[in-house]
Amino acid sequence: MLKGKIAIVSGAAQGLGEAFARRLAQEGATVLAFDVQDKIETVAQKIADETGSTVVGMKADISKRADVEKVVAKAAELGGIDILVNNAGTWKKTPVDSSWEQAVADWDFIMDTNFKGLLMLTRASVPHMKTRGSGDIVNISTYYVLPARSDGTNSPDTDLYNASKWALNGFTDSWAKALAEFNIRVNALCMGATDTPMLRGLFPDKQLPPDMAKQVMKPEQIAQQMIDLFKDGRTGENIGAWVGYPVELGPRKVAHKTISGVA
Repeated sequence: MLKGKIAIVSGAAQGLGEAFARRLAQEGATVLAFDVQDKIETVAQKIADETGSTVVGMKADISKRADVEKVVAKAAELGGIDILVNNAGTWKKTPVDSSWEQAVADWDFIMDTNFKGLLMLTRASVPHMKTRGSGDIVNISTYYVLPARSDGTNSPDTDLYNASKWALNGFTDSWAKALAEFNIRVNALCMGATDTPMLRGLFPDKQLPPDMAKQVMKPEQIAQQMIDLFKDGRTGENIGAWVGYPVELGPRKVAHKTISGVA
C-alpha cells in the first residue's frame, strides 16, 4: 500500500514508535526512524532485515532544532516526506504542589518534547509534503482527551503531561484545516493503556500486573489502526482506542465533534 512513500517516525527505538516504523516498513514504505536512544540504528536495521524495506535509523532529539533540521534533511535525501508520525513523547509525575523550580523544570522537560519538538518537526516537514502533493501527519495523543470510558483519566499528579496532550488538540485541529487544500491530512491517535516500556516503567521490575497484562492493548494493534487511518483518508479527528473495546477507526465524526472530546 505504501510502496514509494517516505515516512518519518519519531521516538522509534521501542514501544509504539518501533511498532509504527515496523508496520510502515511492512507496507513497503521507506522509513526514517529516529530517537534519542543509541539503540535506534540497531532497531532500524532489524526492521529492515525483517521487512525488506529501507529503514534508516538516526539518533536525534526532537526537542533540539538543529536535530530536527538534520532529520528533515535526511528525509529529503531519501526522496521527500509523505508521512510523519509524531510519536516521541515523555512522561513523569508532576504534582501540582511541587516547588516553583521543579514545576518550571518539569515544564521544560515535558513540553520541549511533547509540544515544541512536535511543532518544529511538523513545520519543517510540511513544505516537503506540499512538494509531494499530499501527506499524512499522525500525532500520538492519549485517550485522556476523549470522553472517559473508565476511571483514571487525566491523573491529578500528571498535570503537565495532561496539558501537553490537551494542547495537541489545537495543533491537530488547526493543521487539518490549514493543510486540507494541499491534500495533507492531520489526525491524532488517542489510546489508553498499551503494553509499552513507558507503561511498564510504572511498575516494579517493569512487569505489568497479571490482570492488566491480559487486558492492555498491544502496540501492533495501534500500528494497524494507523494503517487503517491512511486507507480511510479522513482528517482532523482524534481517533480513540480504549482497553476492552475493539481497536478500530469508528465512524467519521461530524465537523464540530472531531476534536472537542464530545461523544
